[in-house]
Amino acid sequence: MCHSLMRLLLFTLLFSAFTGKAGTTTLSERAKMYLVTCGPGQNELYSAFGHTAIRVQDPLLGIDLIFNYGVFDFDQPNFYLNFAKGNLLYQLALNDYQRFYQAYVREGRFVYLQELNFDQSQKQAYFDFLEWNARPENRPYYYDYFYDNCATRPRDGMVQALQTLGQEVVWDTTYAVSGVSIRDLCEEYLQYQPWGDLGIDICLGLPMDKEATPLEYTFLPDYLAKAADEAWLIDGSASKKLVSRAFFAFEATAQPVRPWFTPTVCFSLLLCLGILLSFIEQRTGRVFLWFDKSLFSLAGLIGWLLLLLWFFTDHTAAARNMNLLWAIPLYFPTVLFLQKKSRGFSLFLMRFSFLVQAVVLVGWFFWPQALHPGLFPLCALLLWRSFWRVYRANRQLTVRSY
Repeated sequence: MCHSLMRLLLFTLLFSAFTGKAGTTTLSERAKMYLVTCGPGQNELYSAFGHTAIRVQDPLLGIDLIFNYGVFDFDQPNFYLNFAKGNLLYQLALNDYQRFYQAYVREGRFVYLQELNFDQSQKQAYFDFLEWNARPENRPYYYDYFYDNCATRPRDGMVQALQTLGQEVVWDTTYAVSGVSIRDLCEEYLQYQPWGDLGIDICLGLPMDKEATPLEYTFLPDYLAKAADEAWLIDGSASKKLVSRAFFAFEATAQPVRPWFTPTVCFSLLLCLGILLSFIEQRTGRVFLWFDKSLFSLAGLIGWLLLLLWFFTDHTAAARNMNLLWAIPLYFPTVLFLQKKSRGFSLFLMRFSFLVQAVVLVGWFFWPQALHPGLFPLCALLLWRSFWRVYRANRQLTVRSY
């Protein structure tokens, strides 16, 4: 949903010089405004959800602008720390429409335009809002993946501008399906990004699994376009369609390829390896302790990451994460003390792990949070190696008792 700030900086400066003080430009009667929806791209995870922007075209003033809320600056102070903490600053930037359009054409992503059915006062009110929002002191905002992003900002700005005229927008909601969660909506767009899908499913908790309201669908650009297609402008007792016409300025040409090496394939192969190593241990008497320490350390480190995201960042969607049922933080560093001859604490740790993983797998389809299907073989591997360590220890005790 983002574009490089540096590509837009020059045009922003030129436009600022043209308009002088923001909020002083008067659109002509020939001005048009469009809600622009750009198709998903698979080059980066963030582009998989598409993009939304506002186009303002006025041939008499000689402007054809894109107001773009999907811009961030890699050079902003503490960029990576703020990103990790959930305090990433995005901003509204301006671009020439043709330059914006050509960027999506090069990537083979569709560009869909909906002309807003605004009269002169409505166009001016929304344009005044956008100009005001483009001021240096107003353009930054704290980005939220689901509630404050490049799609919700144009939507809410439009509503706010029309409210100043005593008017409102009634969005279409017929696209909404009962029982669909925010996580379900995300997964519609991540079928070609299986590892990104895994990362999102691991890091984001129960807030992602609430049923999405029709308005919450519109954090996704495609659904905002659907909501706008049949939306109505209400002015007292009068009403009219929000969109007067809609068309594709460019049809998608990119042909994404679904990767074969998915988390499910990877963790299934890892499960097979874990079972194979167990049989080798049984036949040869060897103990592959390095495998267990690596496996359980990975699960423990993921658990610590989830706790940090929950309690020490502003990522509200990362709260109450049920992946902590299998990614037990105490695995690390306690598993590093696992011994070949499982005695005392080592045996207790593996028994505890076996019980917990068994509960996770038995309740897999009943937990209120949808766990990623690729994690099932990983949890099964944690269960198996926990059982195997306990079984080996008990067998050694039985042999020594004779």
